[in-house]
Amino acid sequence: MDVADIRFMFAYDRWATNKVLALARTVPFEDWEESNRIDRRGLGGIMVHALGAHERWRSGWQGLPRPARLEDGPLPSAAELTDLWVAEWVALDRYLDGLTDAQVRDQFDNLTLWHTLVHIVNHGTQHRSEAAVLLTIMGRSPGDLDLIDFAPVTGG
Repeated sequence: MDVADIRFMFAYDRWATNKVLALARTVPFEDWEESNRIDRRGLGGIMVHALGAHERWRSGWQGLPRPARLEDGPLPSAAELTDLWVAEWVALDRYLDGLTDAQVRDQFDNLTLWHTLVHIVNHGTQHRSEAAVLLTIMGRSPGDLDLIDFAPVTGG
């Protein structure tokens, strides 16, 4: 695993998350904020948790204090959450721009750094899948979110 692979994985993560967020912005707020649909969360809670985990891991990789749990605050709207994701992607891009192949193989939290980088992409996949189920039930399927569907788009 090298930095190019990591960048590809996070590009996929962003592409798939954007597909879900685009449809989430069309959902009425009462459906967005509903909870106890999947593991105590609803659509909004799932997507907020995915972002919060993303922020906390990235902050840890950078040696920054981990931010407060976004999940513990008031639920932002889907549009507000999209803006927060965009800010996180800017911060992630800055981090990835400085990452080297050697650092990818360094240790972090008793694992190799690349394991934790791939973990957060995989974590996003789990929660996007949950969100996709809820969107599909609402008649708003995001369609295919598989990495194999992203690769031809990017030439990767």
